[in-house]
This record gives sequence, C-alpha cells and structure tokens, in this order.
Amino acid sequence: QVQLVESGGGLVQAGGSLRLSCAASGRTFNSYTMGWFRQAPGKEREFVAAISWSGGSTYYADSVKGRFTISRDNAKSTVYLQMNSLKPEDTAVYYCAASKRAVVVAIRYGMDYWGKGTLVTVSS
Repeated sequence: QVQLVESGGGLVQAGGSLRLSCAASGRTFNSYTMGWFRQAPGKEREFVAAISWSGGSTYYADSVKGRFTISRDNAKSTVYLQMNSLKPEDTAVYYCAASKRAVVVAIRYGMDYWGKGTLVTVSS
C-alpha cells in the first residue's frame, strides 16, 4: 500500500507556471511507476504524464508535451510535475497515481493507488 498526497495547486494566469508535488508514504517508493492525471469539470479523467521507477523513462500526453515536465526524487519519495506556459484548458483537478506495473503497462491498464487531487485554475 502507498498513500499519496498532492500539493502545489492554485490560481495562475495564462502563461504562468506551477509545480505540483506528490509525497508518497511507504518504503518502496522507488519500485513504483508514478503518474499525473487530471479531470476538468464535466470531463473524464485523462492521462497527463508518467515516469518509470528509476526516472529513466517519461511519457506525456500530446496536449502537455514541451510544457510539462515530470520528475521524481526517490530519496524524498516525491514526484513532481513542473507546468509551464499554462493555458486555461489546463484547468483541472490534478491527481497523483502510483502503480507496480511497468510504466507503459500502467498508462494503458490503469494505476493502483490515487491521491485526492489538487486544483489548478488557469485564468485567461
């Protein structure tokens, strides 16, 4: 079991930046694929980014490529999402997630553990 707590959300103007953090409990953080997902009002939850347990592989949704960067610090059991050049359409609740599956499999078949989310609002 792993518990995930997101932080760093807030209100930002279009073109601005935010960095989300996700702190994980447990001693085996470095064995988990980690990911970020988001859910906008009235829409289904969608994949944003994922990172392998070692940090050596990262994957992004087309909508955020070149603007968002996922990273992890296994010593701190924390995964980050740096969001730059934010757009109003990035407004959503952002969720951190973890899986024991390999990153490609986890993206396709789902994650195992979820945080409660943090709200990001981008004003135009």
